[in-house]
Amino acid sequence: MTTEFEQAAARVAAGADHHAEAAALVAQMTLDEQLWCLDGDTEAWPGLFDMMQGGYHRHTFPAAVVERLGIPGIHFSDGPRGCVVGPKTCFPVSMARAASFDVDLERRIGEAIGAELRDVGATYYGGVCVNLLRHPGWGRAQETYGEEPMLVGEMGHALASGAQQHVMACVKHFALNSMENARFRVDVRADERALHEVYLPHFRRIVDGGVASVMSAYNAVNGAFCGEHHELLTGVLRGEWGFDGFVTSDFIFGLRDPVGSVRAGLDIEMPFRQQRAPVLADAIADGRLDRSEVVAAVERIVATLLRFHPVTSRPADPGRVLSDAHRALAREAAQRSMVLLRNDGVLPLPARDLRRVAVLGRLAAVPNLGDRGSSDVIAPAVVTPLDGLRAALPDVDVVHDARDTSIAENADVAIVVVGYTHVDEGEYIDAAGTAGLMGDHFPPMSDADRAAIAAASPAPAPAPPAAPADGDDEMAELPDTSGFAPGGDRRNLRLSSDDEALVRAVAATNPNTVVVVMGGSAVVMEAWRHDVAAIVLLWYPGMEGGHALADVLLGHVAPSGRLPFSIPSDEAHLPHWDPDAGTEVYDLWHGHWKLTRDGHTAAYPFGYGLSYTTFALRELVVDADGHAAEVAVENTGAVDADAVVQFYGGMPESRHERPAERLIGFVRVHVPAGDVVRVETPLDLRQLDVRDGTTWITEGGTYRITAALHVGDPHALHTDLVRHAASVPAR
Repeated sequence: MTTEFEQAAARVAAGADHHAEAAALVAQMTLDEQLWCLDGDTEAWPGLFDMMQGGYHRHTFPAAVVERLGIPGIHFSDGPRGCVVGPKTCFPVSMARAASFDVDLERRIGEAIGAELRDVGATYYGGVCVNLLRHPGWGRAQETYGEEPMLVGEMGHALASGAQQHVMACVKHFALNSMENARFRVDVRADERALHEVYLPHFRRIVDGGVASVMSAYNAVNGAFCGEHHELLTGVLRGEWGFDGFVTSDFIFGLRDPVGSVRAGLDIEMPFRQQRAPVLADAIADGRLDRSEVVAAVERIVATLLRFHPVTSRPADPGRVLSDAHRALAREAAQRSMVLLRNDGVLPLPARDLRRVAVLGRLAAVPNLGDRGSSDVIAPAVVTPLDGLRAALPDVDVVHDARDTSIAENADVAIVVVGYTHVDEGEYIDAAGTAGLMGDHFPPMSDADRAAIAAASPAPAPAPPAAPADGDDEMAELPDTSGFAPGGDRRNLRLSSDDEALVRAVAATNPNTVVVVMGGSAVVMEAWRHDVAAIVLLWYPGMEGGHALADVLLGHVAPSGRLPFSIPSDEAHLPHWDPDAGTEVYDLWHGHWKLTRDGHTAAYPFGYGLSYTTFALRELVVDADGHAAEVAVENTGAVDADAVVQFYGGMPESRHERPAERLIGFVRVHVPAGDVVRVETPLDLRQLDVRDGTTWITEGGTYRITAALHVGDPHALHTDLVRHAASVPAR
């Protein structure tokens, strides 16, 4: 017998309006059922205990399940580099994949992650993180796609659209969430131009692309926390952008005012029955909340469930989990993401001539996949850099020591693997700081909660301290074995002093020193970059990263990654950075926009990356309305390889303060040695419009359109485009 929901879903599939069908279903619900939909289905304290015992990586988190009507609700899982309920395929981190500039690759990765999510029963995917990289010190930079709004938006849309072949995708964290340590308390101040021209366009791209859901951020924006920010959630997201989906909070500390959050447009508090459950019924009874506001939220949830039911109701395919195809995709992603920053002729390595290869560095033989917070993927096997090189060079003496530089003395090449781990950067949870929030965010622990926790515990819960305060007593009853690592924001962008000393020592010993850098964002390399023969940015490369590294170093694959951010020569050239700030101002200036304005030359500019060949651009043509560009790409070397052509737009004589140029298009293209390939790509001129209050303005005049291989490319091609003045109301 089919349920009420299944009957409605069948009618929607046959052409009925999903909003009307949702309204009819919600009208059948009792008030208790409607309120049940507005938070997670798990009781707060037992749920928190489970999460602190590693539950985030063992199961999905349900919300809005109404069994009487057959409403399946959502079943949440993460993450950006693979399904976090493991074991599953671990792909390179999102920032690495951004360096591929390959939207087709990202779509395929999203589809693969979606398929593996379905294997654990997930129907709702929280892995599309698109917060702009304002400063490379951000601890979770690895989860996003760089400093240019267009690149972030296109890659995020590709991941979401791929995943939505199997699950509902959620784009996060809305909005201006580019700090980690202070994320629960910081108030980010941004004027209308910074907000709409810099920090929101990538979210809008993904909303326009049909994403199912949006997750609000922890931080405040202009004085209001994002979980109850009416202007962002209702004014912008729904009123201006026409978003047709539901909004969830970030986990546990994602809202401060349960009643105000409903009124602001936040639909589901995740992941527990925590702040809303104890108060919403009373708020309706005493008039602080109108039931119509509850109904509207539930209708948005159910309408989205109906719209995606043909996808989420399909059976899972367990054979795809950790399949050969998915491992090959992870290897391909790592290959295409790797950025060659320097090469004095040592690469590619001549495999036939190698007799001895020295591999040094504390990370050479360590599985290093990135953050171990909410994005952590449990990979059953990881190919380290040392593993990959030894597998690729079975007849070569590949020697390894973390620190003994003497092994480099008689080696044909010395490969030094340095960088960061989950201890240095990543998601940050300050136990002392969050304990102080518990009294405001959690109901008192009941006897039923204690009984549930005791039943789930391998041993009796420890007794609370004698004189606790502000929720510390309940927290003391929950031992934390979640495995979350320290992580957090970086306070400087250099390698550790030990890593820098090792690089310099090896370079002094062996002129053929190749430095391989692991990490999720920019590394300032001024202390040693001119002393080594080659530099490769490996990122956190996923479970097949070691094989991919060998593929690139040995020339089986030409390096083709391009920087999704600028690497400065000095951290002082970047925006103000205080990981512990209570208030921070976000303006128009960061990344290459700020470097160019201030007259600073990047050590390695946005879009930069070397290959084993060279490319030249010819014959730039932009159509009359500026919506598309065409250019010829010539491979002027002897190696088949991929080029990444970037298109920038700017207005040199603008009346408005604006970046000299910003990304408006890009295309990745394979060009055989000696060949010429002509490519065409759309241009997004909306990136060049100016926000004035609630109006978008196209400034009339002459714009410069540039085709380049990176920002500041001395061989870039330029053409002028005349645009007529126009203004369009934003809502």
